[in-house]
Amino acid sequence: MWHCSFFSLSLCCLFLLFIPTHCYLSSPPVVDLINSTCKKCSDESADFNYNFCVSSLQVIPVTHVTNLQGIGIIAMELSLENATNTISTIEKLLNSKEFDPFAMDSLRDCLELYADAIAMLVDAFGAFLSKHFNTANVLMRTVMDATSTCDEEFTEKKGELAPLAKENYNLYQLSDISWCIIKQVSSVPSDLPNVSS
Repeated sequence: MWHCSFFSLSLCCLFLLFIPTHCYLSSPPVVDLINSTCKKCSDESADFNYNFCVSSLQVIPVTHVTNLQGIGIIAMELSLENATNTISTIEKLLNSKEFDPFAMDSLRDCLELYADAIAMLVDAFGAFLSKHFNTANVLMRTVMDATSTCDEEFTEKKGELAPLAKENYNLYQLSDISWCIIKQVSSVPSDLPNVSS
């Protein structure tokens, strides 16, 4: 069973309220900012998925994005939403009892990793808003490491399928987007590109 503080859980719910289910960006300047941000991140890392970045960030309300910092906030909200949904997925898999003891143990380990990831994402969000960018970056990297560790839980046994491969990949990429944007924001704190609708 995973545990999270009441404060962290409250913040988690608050952040998720800001993510509409079907809002798409239509303002060209905002789309340009997203494209250029994703391109810069892609140029800096071979693991970074440009198309994933663009498609993920375009499903956000235009009113939430006025600059690069706004995109960073949205990226962290999306990471938190993904991690929260994955907790539910893991719990359903555990309750299904369709897996052997090894896979069940791996799922329980992943559940704990994702619970910790949610707490770290909440802390990263707070650090980012407080302009403690180094702390936010360390926390986002730790979340990325957690997704890799979850994958490795299943690959330790030859032939074992990884039922959370897609969820781990998505959280890794969303966290990588956040990490890259935090680096960009921290390098130009007084010169954030504003976008008008």
